[in-house]
Amino acid sequence: MSNENKVLAVVEGREITQQDVDTLLGSLDPQRAMQFQSEEGQKTLVEELVNQELFLLKAKQNNVEEDEEFQRELAKIKDNFLKQYAINKTIREATVEPEEAEAFYNMNRSQFKEPEKVECKHILMDDAEELTKVKEEIDSGNASFEDAAKTNSKCPSKEQGGDLGAFPKGKMVPEFEEAAFDMEVGTVSDPIKTQFGYHLIKVTGKTDESVKSFDEVEDQLMQNLLMQKQQALYTAKVAEFKKDYNVEIK
Repeated sequence: MSNENKVLAVVEGREITQQDVDTLLGSLDPQRAMQFQSEEGQKTLVEELVNQELFLLKAKQNNVEEDEEFQRELAKIKDNFLKQYAINKTIREATVEPEEAEAFYNMNRSQFKEPEKVECKHILMDDAEELTKVKEEIDSGNASFEDAAKTNSKCPSKEQGGDLGAFPKGKMVPEFEEAAFDMEVGTVSDPIKTQFGYHLIKVTGKTDESVKSFDEVEDQLMQNLLMQKQQALYTAKVAEFKKDYNVEIK
């Protein structure tokens, strides 16, 4: 017996399996689901499934299905499910072939550009003179840039040795960005003034502008084109149906 078919409880002959527990867990918000990952949490879910089965048994025994209110709610649920089923059945007719995606890629290569990026670390301080002293310590080899950042920088990035990662143009304040993109890899700037204070910048890498290959974007492109086709098909069907039925929007 597979683990998912493992019987965890039996209520009036109805087996509750691990798969039932996993299904319930999957229906929960991820953050809430984390509370039930432990063995104790799993037991709580089993108890909840048992409780639900008890309510189901009692509802059937009392012929709740015949209540007018239940029938109205059931009709709503049925209609909503039928709507979604019909829509899904329609849009499943839309398909995209790899050749279509490749043709779109070849005609729209500019859409897949990766901009030039610079990768850098920085040290941010309020006083230019103090920052100059820090630079002298780095230049003399008495301190690494990363250690100096951890000790002196007021930016939260100090916990990562001042590392800001890689970024394209337009993501940083102009003074910082201009300096970083003009520097050579491996060099450290003099103090650069911005609205946040004074920065020492160390450029650790650069990436030239490039165009992603078709292989890199194929899956996402296929998905995007499929969604476009599905939307077009949906819109066309709606227009067709409006000819058959009276619609009045107030």
